[in-house]
Amino acid sequence: MRKLLPLIGTPSGSHPGGRSALTCRFRCGDACFHEVPNTSDNEYVGDVVAGALSRRSMMRAAAVVTVAAAGAGAAGVAAAPQAEAAAAASAKRPRPQKSARGLRFTPVPPNTRDAVTVPEGYRQNVVIRWGEPILRGAPAFDPERQSAKAQAGQFGYNCDFLALLPLKGERNRQLLVANHEYTDEILMFRDYDPENPTREQVEIAWAAHGLAVVAVEEEHRSGRLTAVGRHHLNRRLTATSEFRLTGPAAGSDLVKTSADPTGTRVLGTLNNCSGGTTPWGTTLHGEENFNQYFAHGSSATDKRYGIGTGATERKWERFDRRFDLAQEPNEAHRFGYVVELDPYDPDSTPRKHTALGRFKHEAATVRLTHDGRPVVYSGDDERFDYFYKFVSSKRMRHGDSRAARAHNLTLLDEGTLYVARLTGDSPAIEIDGTGKLPKDGEFDGSGEWIPLATATAHGAVSHVEGMTAEEVFVFTRLAGDKVGATKMDRPEDIEPNPVTGKVYVALTNNSRRGVDANPKADEANPRHANKHGHVLELTERFSRPESTRFAWSLFLVAGDPEDPATYFAGFPKDAVSPISCPDNVAFDAHGNLWISTDGSALGSHDGLFGVATRGERRGELKQFLTVPAGAETCGPVVQERRVLVAVQHPGEVDGATVQRPASTWPDGPGSYVRPAVVAVWRADGRNIGV
Repeated sequence: MRKLLPLIGTPSGSHPGGRSALTCRFRCGDACFHEVPNTSDNEYVGDVVAGALSRRSMMRAAAVVTVAAAGAGAAGVAAAPQAEAAAAASAKRPRPQKSARGLRFTPVPPNTRDAVTVPEGYRQNVVIRWGEPILRGAPAFDPERQSAKAQAGQFGYNCDFLALLPLKGERNRQLLVANHEYTDEILMFRDYDPENPTREQVEIAWAAHGLAVVAVEEEHRSGRLTAVGRHHLNRRLTATSEFRLTGPAAGSDLVKTSADPTGTRVLGTLNNCSGGTTPWGTTLHGEENFNQYFAHGSSATDKRYGIGTGATERKWERFDRRFDLAQEPNEAHRFGYVVELDPYDPDSTPRKHTALGRFKHEAATVRLTHDGRPVVYSGDDERFDYFYKFVSSKRMRHGDSRAARAHNLTLLDEGTLYVARLTGDSPAIEIDGTGKLPKDGEFDGSGEWIPLATATAHGAVSHVEGMTAEEVFVFTRLAGDKVGATKMDRPEDIEPNPVTGKVYVALTNNSRRGVDANPKADEANPRHANKHGHVLELTERFSRPESTRFAWSLFLVAGDPEDPATYFAGFPKDAVSPISCPDNVAFDAHGNLWISTDGSALGSHDGLFGVATRGERRGELKQFLTVPAGAETCGPVVQERRVLVAVQHPGEVDGATVQRPASTWPDGPGSYVRPAVVAVWRADGRNIGV
């Protein structure tokens, strides 16, 4: 292998959220530089949330630090007597000296090391890299002689969502399921010409997308994980594998193509971002920025989904007509769904669930109602778009019998799809865009889940005037527009806390807020040009996930703790780690929220953070690790003795190529930079953070 040239510079931060131009090109098709797809006049979350930085929360912060305006620049606002009393009581209550259980580690400081940096006393290993063979007959990785056939049997590129599932009867082994979101052709192929990709390069990229299932084995005396090649459950699904459309839009004229006149058989899954696991043993995978793969969009619905009118970045339409909407106008309608995979059945056909709606799905997390019906939460990762939930009408069956598994695979085909509307408590005239608190000093608000459509075994019913049920499920964004859903700042991962039942929504950023003619910050978000994002905490009414009402509060406003516009659930800001651009989230067994970041705008590399959600240490946020140059932290899995992360797009920095890498992780100089999965554990073998 030829020696690679020295490292080039680190990201300039000129793109939204600190992302490089290379990331914007290959991950989401420069979405932030295109016209905002949502041109509806629905209320913006920035018109709803500023009241969440309440006088009560400010006074709580004042009880432990000298600056009272922690989250909203609220200096000079008089405290209500009740708030003053609460603050005084809080000041007298000593805080425990130890961090919350599960977060007792020395925080990793912000840094720009080209490495995965973990706390003192912790160890790590690379579990599996791009290109490692996992199927029988797959060759060893050779990037200079790569082929589509080889890649189809190897671990794919750029992992996002990760799941670790039990393997019954196989001691010290688990099943790793991973999304392969997208490809960085310029970092995969030497002398890559983006204007003239070859067919072989395109077919390799098709094979590097999709999903992977691979058995992993734990070293008995440590937390080290290694991949088990050629295990009978190992599997790769790519952009050319067969998937099945199910649910109310399957077979609709809206999803039929010349290659599939039935509207039920789809080749491939694209841009799978975050996902979730189900109580019945399957995994869910959200198709996110699918729009970037389709050329020559022309309809209003294409525009609403961010599909451009010209050629695509990757030029796939030159090699397969299905990516050219001038020839196959319905093909894009077959992407943007939640995919369900049965990792224990390597011969099964994964399903795309149309009942969960079509949009840029970020996450698909599940919890059960009291009577056993699954509820699925999902965000639409776009500036000024919405977040949703689906409530099934069918109950889960317990057990591993063939009948139970067959029944449970239909649970997400029948039920009601909802979109969220948030309401604030303060008059708009009291919000001046600076983050100053309104007169009522409230820090929370209320919300409702608005029904869009209901699917049954006998058909589907639309709840949106002027749209059929099939149109709602295929053009879900338009349905949200019509019913007045609340515009959010890129809703990404949504996860229910298994201990408290509260639901957390990661909102990554929105650099367009308050810019030009875009909606300005109002009661929903305290900052214009939101570079750092925030996290909302939702409480479903009566703690029932099927409820159509909820309360919300602002849990975390990200950024430099020295910035008065940041907020950490009232915890002293001189005792937290800086955080920017929350993306994927997960929970540990103690109910702590773990947040991975994407595109930190603070000058340091992205990382993984843990934050207490309850008790006296609520809001204490600590950085657990950082990732290499140009990389994003994805797919966190937090087990008792191990943390797993996907190091996505390392080296994805402006100007980087194979010949001029911005990172040499994980194998050092002279090797291709390779996205990979990393395991972290305590050197003494004890549980994480205790």
